[in-house]
Amino acid sequence: MTVLVLGLTLWWSAHLTKRLAPALRASLTERLGDRSNGVFALAILASVVLMVIGYRGAETSYLWTKTAALVGINNLLVLLGFYMFAASGAKLRVTRFIRHPQLVGFSLWALAHILVNGDIVSLMLFAGLLTWAVFEMVIITAQDGPYEPPAPAPVRKEVTGIIAALVLFAIVAGIHIWLGYNPFGG
Repeated sequence: MTVLVLGLTLWWSAHLTKRLAPALRASLTERLGDRSNGVFALAILASVVLMVIGYRGAETSYLWTKTAALVGINNLLVLLGFYMFAASGAKLRVTRFIRHPQLVGFSLWALAHILVNGDIVSLMLFAGLLTWAVFEMVIITAQDGPYEPPAPAPVRKEVTGIIAALVLFAIVAGIHIWLGYNPFGG
């Protein structure tokens, strides 16, 4: 469990340095130049490795069991989360109403995994990531001031965003099945 907590702590730290410790981030950028981005990318990669090792190695107990309804809700939330990621990059129409589509998508993904897993270790991991995403949205909103929504995207971009989300969902579902975790409940 310690490795998992260490991974979550590193994730939070690497992501929040820019917003909560701008002087430290500026100092690193001044000393390392563009390589400072590599340092933070490496820290985030290390945090993911630590979270995976910690998650897979931790003993757990279940608070609830997965049901067909939870599996369906999980898949819908993950698909919607992938769409929000596509919306973020392509500035799809939903970005006129949602200021942080990528973080909202990440939050939906984390919430989906909390619902479908039901064990303490999953709750710890995904609630820690969900809390980070919400905290990040609050900080960014407070620091960046009023939101200027982008112009509406053309319909073809909307269709492309939906297709991208479906393709990504299919790829991720295939990887889950390959790893032995059937996202469709089988």
